[in-house]
Amino acid sequence: MSGVEGKVVAITGASSGIGEATARYLAGHGAAVVLGARRDDRLKALAAELERDGGKAEAMAVDVTKRTDLAAFVKRAQERFGLLDVLVSNAGLMPLSLLDELKVDEWDRMIDVNIRGVLHGIAAALPLFRAAGSGHFINVASVAGINVAPTTAVYSGTKFAVRAISEGLRQEAGSKIRVTMISPGAVQTELAETISSPDLKKRVEAFQAIAIPPLAIARAIAFAIEQPSDVDVNEIVVRPTAQSA
Repeated sequence: MSGVEGKVVAITGASSGIGEATARYLAGHGAAVVLGARRDDRLKALAAELERDGGKAEAMAVDVTKRTDLAAFVKRAQERFGLLDVLVSNAGLMPLSLLDELKVDEWDRMIDVNIRGVLHGIAAALPLFRAAGSGHFINVASVAGINVAPTTAVYSGTKFAVRAISEGLRQEAGSKIRVTMISPGAVQTELAETISSPDLKKRVEAFQAIAIPPLAIARAIAFAIEQPSDVDVNEIVVRPTAQSA
């Protein structure tokens, strides 16, 4: 996987799930990874493990809802490794609920993390990529950004927004900057933990019986990165074979 080796990749939401699996996979194939998430203890433990195994890793506590945190995150990548090749905006929340429940605080939090988090990453990395004449944004969306169902209205809204932002960025980026959107289906992650309704949480956890491991998404991310610089993989949808929608 020569297209991954030597790349510097910053990953938000790297303390578990897709972010952690991506960090492990890319570091195992020669990339230097910069790990960001709120759970600093998990990040440091992961970075230490990757370095013990011969990889290159840097950990930093990051709240993607804070623009200053993303700016500092990108700066840390430059300071530690000299540059940044790829930003994977993976941090996300999924507290599903019916709109009638009026869980407005949960809606606000999803908007802040799922949409503003991506925008803050773009604001931090785009000037750097422009100056370098290269760069790659990878935004993790969801199949909920393709299909809407009861209880997913706000979550789907945030992921539809990621699709729109990613496509707009791709069209504006020009010939030197790549933009990829990854839309996972059911994946074994901690996303269901943010659901506050006990009954809905149980239903989602039961649905997780068909879920695929986060490594499947990590491989899709690596596939996009490893392409030649003139090849931009714009969108990858990855579902369990048993998932119909």
